[in-house]
Amino acid sequence: MSHSIFNRRWAAVILEALSRHGVQHLCIAPGSRSAPLTLEAAAGNFICHTHFDERGLGYLALGLAKATRQPVAMIVTSGTAVANLLPAVIEASLTGERLIVLSADRPPELIDCGANQAIAQPGIFAGHVGGALNLPRPSADIPARWLVSAIDALLQQHPAGAVHINTPFAEPLYGEASLAFKAWHDELGDWWHEEKPWLNINADWATPFCSDWSRWRQKRGLVVAGKITAEEGVALAKWAETLGWPLLADIQSHTGAPWPCSELWLQETHARQALAEAEIVVQFGARLTGKTLTGWLAEIHPAAWWLIDPLPGHLDPAHHRSQRIVANITAWLAAHPAVSQPAWLPSLQTLAQETYTALTRRLQEFGEAQLALRLPELLPQEGALFLGNSLTIRLADAFARLPAGYPVYASRGASGIDGLIATAVGVQRGSGKPLLAIVGDLSALYDLNSLALLDGPLVLIVVNNGGGQIFSLLPTPVKERERFFTLPQRADFASAANMFGLAYRQPQDWPSLLDAVAAGWRSDKAMLIELKAVADRGAQWLAGAWQQ
Repeated sequence: MSHSIFNRRWAAVILEALSRHGVQHLCIAPGSRSAPLTLEAAAGNFICHTHFDERGLGYLALGLAKATRQPVAMIVTSGTAVANLLPAVIEASLTGERLIVLSADRPPELIDCGANQAIAQPGIFAGHVGGALNLPRPSADIPARWLVSAIDALLQQHPAGAVHINTPFAEPLYGEASLAFKAWHDELGDWWHEEKPWLNINADWATPFCSDWSRWRQKRGLVVAGKITAEEGVALAKWAETLGWPLLADIQSHTGAPWPCSELWLQETHARQALAEAEIVVQFGARLTGKTLTGWLAEIHPAAWWLIDPLPGHLDPAHHRSQRIVANITAWLAAHPAVSQPAWLPSLQTLAQETYTALTRRLQEFGEAQLALRLPELLPQEGALFLGNSLTIRLADAFARLPAGYPVYASRGASGIDGLIATAVGVQRGSGKPLLAIVGDLSALYDLNSLALLDGPLVLIVVNNGGGQIFSLLPTPVKERERFFTLPQRADFASAANMFGLAYRQPQDWPSLLDAVAAGWRSDKAMLIELKAVADRGAQWLAGAWQQ
């Protein structure tokens, strides 16, 4: 049994090292090869989450990382269990959430020899992880200080996105904790009673300062807000207002959309021409949702373009001649204070307000477009919102005007429709707030297993519009559209809710939707609301709202 005892010691050091980097949540899938890690996790002070579906588990971890802004670790067994984490790892690599994959593995002598459930796991995530550590078979001949140093170095050298730690274990895998190998364990001394990593790598994260800011802030400027935090969004809105600069904001910006409905009024030629007079564009956060906004931004060529985002890398798909500034946005705003100036384009802000007012007056038809427009009426107090991909978030981005600072979450890196329910659950658990989540019917079917994770207070609205109606906005051939693109399904979400023990409603009008959502917040169980919408009406509103 010495193998099983030392396996537990080895696993305990790994998990303790992770805790020194802020890991509190562990997402665990069942498996035998990962038993040493699972048993140590259960014996520790971690918040443990379980799921039988590894793909959903990865997205659950992603949602937890979004809400907590802390690294979240996943424990899975060997084989295809590891491969199922790839979609969530890809999303985290693009949007910066910190995920740590702890994959158990067969020892080297069982690889490439026909052994059961043995695949080549090192390098399985390729370039989608920032770094990887392929550990050796646990051995008391390897100092514990090497193990903690290797983990500390991996996590500190790759502060954003996912990392992969592959951990081979030889059988036997199960055994009680024991005093055996205590000397190996005790080599780390007082580290066990402290909270700091064994190895600290000091890096200079000073905020870059633009020395010519005092000159540029006197010019005609335009602010673009992409995916930023709630605190940053509130501060940015005040900063732009003080400068008198227009603010074009994504649904993930948390700014309160002081210039609402830009996806609509930016289709007007004179509006585009007026904004193009901006001499400098300062963009905070990447990953813009609106196609009208991104298309127009690709056309303009101001004298200066600054893109500020804490994530490294090239984040401008239009490839402007620009300054790419890697910085904490709150710190950057503080280092570049605004000076009060009159608005240089007040007529356009009036147009934005009039557009929103006209849309509110004209959009009276019950459906997914009205749902997007009237979202603020459904939001729980002191809660959060999660928006699915495809048509769902595009409608909200174009029509909704959410309260400044209200937490909004989405997965707009790879922008897939997989794993959205699991991600929403992770956000709800990580934030500890009541959550309203909205996804499309195909997204819900794609992640149906994750309905098993739902618990209150969470209201999930599934917009059943007969498949992927985003393709109604694209030049897909009408003859082939339904069979090959939209793929309407005959799913009964009432049966799905019953299968997973959820409360269920199917409202037929806006008052009954309000009542259903309110009932969801009062219920002990999570609520699944199916909103049946006319197939392509939401897409038609998005395409033609400006004309209306």
